[in-house]
Amino acid sequence: MSKYSSTLLLPLALFVLGAPVFAHHGASAYDNSTLTTLTRTITDFQFIQPHPLIFLDVKDAGGNVTKWYVEMTAPNHLVHYGWNGHKLHAGQVIKVTGHLAKNGTKVLNLRQIYDADGKEIPLGPPPPPGQS
Repeated sequence: MSKYSSTLLLPLALFVLGAPVFAHHGASAYDNSTLTTLTRTITDFQFIQPHPLIFLDVKDAGGNVTKWYVEMTAPNHLVHYGWNGHKLHAGQVIKVTGHLAKNGTKVLNLRQIYDADGKEIPLGPPPPPGQS
């Protein structure tokens, strides 16, 4: 390979391989000043990278259905606390609490999740004694 080709190939490779890093968003995409809670039936659950997604249908006062999704933390974190692709399923009723997307899309960044009986489903380690 010529020196000229190597000079062009390295920046191109770094650009292509680095693109997924720029595609990932941070917590700043969400309104972290308020929490929203929804109790709904799951329509789909996808345990995927970079964030597992819970899909919900939310009906407004007029009876119109809007598709929402709830974004979870990384699956490589969740597996340490018993999560996998079978932890949730379509038809299951859950209550989720999280931060809404700032751009107005129907996306919730998950903070807490509860089953139909009101029992919290852990997303991570329990808080230290005396904290909740």
